[in-house]
Amino acid sequence: MSNLLLAVALISLVVGGVGIMNIMLVSVTERTREIGLRMAVGARSRDILQQFLTESILLCSLGGIIGILLGHGAALMVHHVSNWPIQASPGIVVAAFFVSALVGIVFGFYPAWKASKLDPIEALRYE
Repeated sequence: MSNLLLAVALISLVVGGVGIMNIMLVSVTERTREIGLRMAVGARSRDILQQFLTESILLCSLGGIIGILLGHGAALMVHHVSNWPIQASPGIVVAAFFVSALVGIVFGFYPAWKASKLDPIEALRYE
């Protein structure tokens, strides 16, 4: 049973990560002119990479915090309704937060890298 739950959790993380990657790729596409302008006025590729990677990590971390709060709220509701004992482990909560941030790093790297490699002249011409 434990392996089944692990498999479901991993599939959920991959699906969520692909969703984050798609959101970030759309963000890069929509902001191509902004990226070109920033590069034209002196932003380095590293700055663009850092900006989009930070956005991805922030998006995933915020989602992780919301998930932790909803999970804890659901556990409290189950406790009040059915009187089942609950125990929230601080280590598990911290691990869940770091896993969500890690998903942001892993799945946000490609869109950030793609944004950082745009040619400023072509990006400014993009419509």
